[in-house]
Amino acid sequence: MTPETYRAFLDSRSTGPDGPSFLQLPAWAAVKDGWRHQLVGWGAQSGRVDGVALVLLRPLPGTRKFFAYLPEGPVADWADPRIDDWLGPLLAHLRASGVFAVRIGPEPAFRRWDAATLKAHAGPGRRLADVLATEVDPLGTAVAERLRSRGWQRCGGDGDGTGEGADAQPRLVYQIPLTGRTPEDLWSGLNQEWRRNVRRARKSGVEVVIGSAADLPAFHRLLRVTEERDGFRLGRSLAYYERQYAVLNAECPGRMKLYLARHEGEILAAHTMITVGRRVWYQTGASADHRREVRPSNALQWRMLLDAHALGADVYDLRGVPSTLDPDDRAHGLLRWKLGTGGQVVETLGEWEIPLSGTTNHTLYRAFQAYMARR
Repeated sequence: MTPETYRAFLDSRSTGPDGPSFLQLPAWAAVKDGWRHQLVGWGAQSGRVDGVALVLLRPLPGTRKFFAYLPEGPVADWADPRIDDWLGPLLAHLRASGVFAVRIGPEPAFRRWDAATLKAHAGPGRRLADVLATEVDPLGTAVAERLRSRGWQRCGGDGDGTGEGADAQPRLVYQIPLTGRTPEDLWSGLNQEWRRNVRRARKSGVEVVIGSAADLPAFHRLLRVTEERDGFRLGRSLAYYERQYAVLNAECPGRMKLYLARHEGEILAAHTMITVGRRVWYQTGASADHRREVRPSNALQWRMLLDAHALGADVYDLRGVPSTLDPDDRAHGLLRWKLGTGGQVVETLGEWEIPLSGTTNHTLYRAFQAYMARR
């Protein structure tokens, strides 16, 4: 289908907190280097679109076959129990395109835990799965059972449901609901430490501004510092972020923004934000090792949260969090930082895979899994 028709459908679905992910935008295909792509749509009636999918295609070396990946998609009516009416034809189309296996990321949530509950249950050796969820989404439960009964397998297995394993996108995310709340409500939702740190940043003279593409090299330098300090590696180049910034904003001006926190003329922290309809995501954050006492990252997040609210967003999504509730676990620091905003941890359905029918496809699927494991 054409990008224009595809985007028109996404726009029709972008009116609430469960709208489509930025990973299903047509522009996202241009962000992903080394992948081919298709924009696929379907409908029960001629001329009507009921669902769409950005399909990323990774060729298996030495063959003319592809692994198909639909990140946080497809965008469809998952509440309709007749998923075979569109899922079957979608898989048939992909099989005809030379696809040997498919990975999807269904939209519905599975479970939710509010911040107060998780803070109350933190302790040595504790994990998210040890805590009774504040809410279990019946739609998510139903979709999981429908997929499982059709031969789909949850990436990384069901395990303890915490999302650790082979998911490419975070199964656990942190969200702050904004619907019906005032800026005063958001401020009171912060814990005392967060409010104190935002005040400290303001008193110290930290200035938060929206940067431009020219500031991406500074952001990337800080990201390298952050990766070294916090012990993780995204493996993304400056060119990746420059391409992302260019293509997302070409599709919709202002879709991706770069926020900068300056102190005494120096950029101490930089965060990226993406907006689609009434959903806003904090995507990537970076900060310097020095002058951390002026709390630039707290100042950035508070400004971004207020801007998301001013845009009329229903939810502000801070993306992935770890499953550990053990304060002595290094990874717990990220969760603790996000818990201070007063939102909730949301477990999505995660990602699901299925090899398409045929002995050859099953063999290729096993070979592809081995290839990806080596990479």
